[in-house]
Amino acid sequence: MPMLSDPAIMAPLLGAAVGLILALTGAGGGIIGVPLLVFGLGLPIQQAGPIGLLAVGLAAGLGSLLGLRQGILRYRAAALIGACGLLTVPAGVFLARHIPNQPLTLAFALLLGWTGWRALRRARPRQEVGASTSESQPCRFNPDVGRFDWNLSCARALGGTGLLSGLLSGLLGVGGGFVIVPALTRYSDLSAASVIATSLGVMTLVSVGGIAAAAAGGSIVWPLALPFGGGAIAGLLLGHTLAARFAGRRLQQSFAVLCLIVAGLLIGRVASAIF
Repeated sequence: MPMLSDPAIMAPLLGAAVGLILALTGAGGGIIGVPLLVFGLGLPIQQAGPIGLLAVGLAAGLGSLLGLRQGILRYRAAALIGACGLLTVPAGVFLARHIPNQPLTLAFALLLGWTGWRALRRARPRQEVGASTSESQPCRFNPDVGRFDWNLSCARALGGTGLLSGLLSGLLGVGGGFVIVPALTRYSDLSAASVIATSLGVMTLVSVGGIAAAAAGGSIVWPLALPFGGGAIAGLLLGHTLAARFAGRRLQQSFAVLCLIVAGLLIGRVASAIF
């Protein structure tokens, strides 16, 4: 596919879009960043994934530091999810090196479509979805001590979330926020801002493992990865200032529609290559 413009110009602009989405949603940066690299710079999934993961890791690291300074990042929960994620990242990277581009692209498209569908469900008015109960939220925040009241159910839910997000991070170059944010929303009573900050903390830890494994295998195209990552940091800073103004149901709906459209484009790309 022909490139839309000079990669040196396009890479930071596309990275800024990733950082902006990441700041506003706490998820979706990597899962949108990879298709941007595929369509905008003509990269295969195997190259786009590590570059997207690097951008997500850099932007998420900055976002988590901002959340920590604000006191809304639950760092113990982030550490547990991230540590479990690091266990499965190498397996994902190994699989990505041995799966052909078309099946990997199709898997990414299906995952992106599922993410969009889930985002549409979360964007419905609360009465349509149904309020969460204490039984479905084993991770309860105790404001008196400033942390969760930990129990086995909470640790198991967060640990399983980490294992899945780590595998997908290594396999598809995504930060895992599209898994972490819904899980924290479902299993905890954290505020939306705290969910986003904690998700960014996890994505920072998980991305480190994926980036290290990809760099060791020579899978990162550094001349594109660095400006793309720099753009993501700039986009996150912009999104951080806009989050309070634009966060909400309409934003979630827009993100969901974007995911579904891009998923359709990726499926069409695979179909055209096959037929």
